[in-house]
Amino acid sequence: MKKKLIIIYVFLFGIVFACNDDTLEKTNPNGVTVEGYYKNGAELNSGVTSVYSLLKSNNLVAREWFFLHDLRSDDVAAGGGQLETPRNQLLLGTHDTGNSVLGTVWLAYYRMIHRANAVVDNSEKVTDLADANKKRLLGEARFLRAYSYYELVSLWGAVPLYKNYVLAVDGSLPRSPAEEVYAYVISELQAIQADLPATYDAGNQGRVTKGAAQMLLARVHLQKGDYASAKTELLKVYNAGVYGLVDNYNDNFLEETEFNKESIFEVNFFPSGGVYNWDGDGNGATAGTETVRTQEYSAIGWRNVIPSNSLLSEFEKTTKGDAKTDPRYDDSFYFTGEKYNKGANTLTDGQQNGNSSVVDGVTQKISWQKYSLMYKMNESFLTGAINQRIMRFAETILSLAEVENELGNTAEAVKYLNMIRARKSVSMPAYPTAKFPVSTKDQVFAAIMHEKRVEQSGEQIRNRDILRWRKLNKFKAEPLSYFQANKQELLPIPQQEVDNNAKIEPTDQNPGY
Repeated sequence: MKKKLIIIYVFLFGIVFACNDDTLEKTNPNGVTVEGYYKNGAELNSGVTSVYSLLKSNNLVAREWFFLHDLRSDDVAAGGGQLETPRNQLLLGTHDTGNSVLGTVWLAYYRMIHRANAVVDNSEKVTDLADANKKRLLGEARFLRAYSYYELVSLWGAVPLYKNYVLAVDGSLPRSPAEEVYAYVISELQAIQADLPATYDAGNQGRVTKGAAQMLLARVHLQKGDYASAKTELLKVYNAGVYGLVDNYNDNFLEETEFNKESIFEVNFFPSGGVYNWDGDGNGATAGTETVRTQEYSAIGWRNVIPSNSLLSEFEKTTKGDAKTDPRYDDSFYFTGEKYNKGANTLTDGQQNGNSSVVDGVTQKISWQKYSLMYKMNESFLTGAINQRIMRFAETILSLAEVENELGNTAEAVKYLNMIRARKSVSMPAYPTAKFPVSTKDQVFAAIMHEKRVEQSGEQIRNRDILRWRKLNKFKAEPLSYFQANKQELLPIPQQEVDNNAKIEPTDQNPGY
């Protein structure tokens, strides 16, 4: 059963924040100002809720966020001509400063930051909350702000760093060096860990936990190449006694098995009868509570993207001479002839819009199964309420394998890899295998790259792995065919930001754009 998280006070945020998300807009004389708000704990809680509501909106996790990450990786290919131009540009590397997807995500993250800053800067006015509850709410807001900055700095590099709520039209800031942004994120995530609980009751699941802050901090250290610091944070999560691998791999992507022991942080969606706000940024009475992921990726939906041939070929299969076909291959994708809708229907080629795949020399139609409602439905148009798992414990284990290998502990790294392969529903032969010997650091790293890709395919992880591993010269061959050095390491600063921010000049643009 779907667990309720936080009541979204959508009526409130349309009033409080509509005139404050864009500092260039004039103040609405009929609106409630931020300065007049935050008088009590209920209003502080509502302010924090407004940050969550933007994270789950169409402009971020409900749609544009997964597109931006997946299209910048080699996990996906175009489902066909139905893939819209701005998305196809990202997939082909032909995007420019006016690309609407990257512009939407950039703006949405700064709106999240703006809302979080309003909470933090005005929290001292709240006196009716117990100190622990107040610290916890502030910890949630600071986490969401840190998460926004991590997303921005890892994708765009140097970005404006707003640590306080902007009150004036001329309050824009120039780009801060990436190292300064990373340092701020690290300090924030270190500071809030003591204020966040390890778990919540059923009525508050989906709020930020201590483990989520630790896992995000580990991601930051990994991205910076600080393996020792990453290991410290990863071991906190690993030894917390809260998390574990679920027996059934597919339980990580179903609606009925949300908030299981493998989940560290997930964005909570609610069934709303197919109501979806396509223009939503978390405001107003029509703010969406569902995600459109299932419609965008599903075999009987729009099928805008499909798994890439290189991803499909990555999986171990007996047809290629491997000892066993990886069960995650069937769990992650739908194939023509496969049963769906609780076994009541059989998938045909004709139902799958667009392109075919070529896998191991065979041309066939293959579609994404992860996060698809097809396992229990047979509809041609679906928005749904499957929670998006942002962090799960399998990532903790795989990241521990990576840091241990980089720190010279290859045997420990292999131990962690084999934990992933030993999952009850996966049960793949342990490393070493004929294809993946693990006698040297380089061999172990090849196994790590393989295991991460097949375990976390289509989970918005691969893009950032490519960025990190490319910088460290880990690839024998560049995974993105279009890649141009000194350009496509970073996304371009959106033209709307260059035009509207007086502190950013055209000459401040990222290289190549």
